[in-house]
Amino acid sequence: MDFSGRHVVVTGGTGALGSGVVAALVEAGAVCHVPYQRESAAAAFPMRDHARVILYGEMDLGDAEAVDGLYERLPPLWASIHLAGGFAFGPLRDLDEDVLRQQIDVNLVTCALCCRAALRAFSRGRNGGRIVNVAARPALEWRTGAGMAIYAAAKAAVAALTVALAEEVAKEGVLVNAVAPSIMDTPTNRQDMPRADLSAWPKVEEVAATILFLASPDNRVTRGAVVPVYGKA
Repeated sequence: MDFSGRHVVVTGGTGALGSGVVAALVEAGAVCHVPYQRESAAAAFPMRDHARVILYGEMDLGDAEAVDGLYERLPPLWASIHLAGGFAFGPLRDLDEDVLRQQIDVNLVTCALCCRAALRAFSRGRNGGRIVNVAARPALEWRTGAGMAIYAAAKAAVAALTVALAEEVAKEGVLVNAVAPSIMDTPTNRQDMPRADLSAWPKVEEVAATILFLASPDNRVTRGAVVPVYGKA
C-alpha cells in the first residue's frame, strides 16, 4: 500500500494501537497528523520525532471548535482514522452519571466531530477520501458486552454511525468503514489479564494492517463495513 505524499489524521495516535497505525502509515510514505490530549502521552510516543509525524496538543476532541480548527489548517487530506476513545468496566447499576456521559463523549462524540470535520476537509481538496472508525467486538456481539454495557452501547453507536455515514457520502467518493477489535495484545491488557491466552489476541500490527487497507487508495470499493478483527478468540 502506497501512501506517499498523502496526509492522514490519526486520532488516538499516541496510544498502543495508534502508535502501530502511525508507524505503518509512515513506513508506507504518509504524513501523519496526530492530535493528543495529554503531554505525558506525547512524551512517550515513539514516533514523536519523525519528520513526517506532526503532533497537535493538547486537544480536546470533544470540543467542536477545536476539532474544526485542526482540520481547517491541514494540507489537502486523504484519510482520517479515528482511534480515540475510552473504556469503562462495571455493572451499569454501579456507574455514576459522569461515567455514562464520559463514555458517550469519548467514543461517539469525538468520532462524530472528527468525521464531520474530515468530510469538510475532503470537500476543500480533491474529490473523495477515506474514513476509518474503531468500534469494538461488543458493538457487534452485544452479549459480549455484559459488565461493560455503556461501553458496548457507545461503540455500537460508532458502528451505526459508520454504516449510515458510508451511505450518505458514497457518491462523493468518500469510503467510510470501521474495525471492531476484540481484546488486543497490548502491554496494558497483558498486565490486567496475566492468565489470559495471549496467543488468541489479535496483535496491534495485525489490526493496524486492516485499518491501513481500509484507509488506502488500494481500497476502491469497500464501504459501510464494520470489520471484525478478533484474532483466534
